[in-house]
Amino acid sequence: MAHNPQAPQGPDGQGHPDPAGSTQMFRAFVDEGASRPGSRQPAAPAPAGPRVGVIVGVVVALVVLAGVAWLAFS
Repeated sequence: MAHNPQAPQGPDGQGHPDPAGSTQMFRAFVDEGASRPGSRQPAAPAPAGPRVGVIVGVVVALVVLAGVAWLAFS
């Protein structure tokens, strides 16, 4: 393993990274990115308008088909 003189050294000579310090740095990085003016925001949910249109279209198509079938068989 490579020797890193900047790594913290424990009593046995092995480096012991501080996971809490890494987590704090990551949270600071994420918070900094969210506060920037040009940063991306989470996407808004899709509007329900097109979905309602599809449902209404399917219902109208079924009514028309039922009317044609009723006229054909009567």
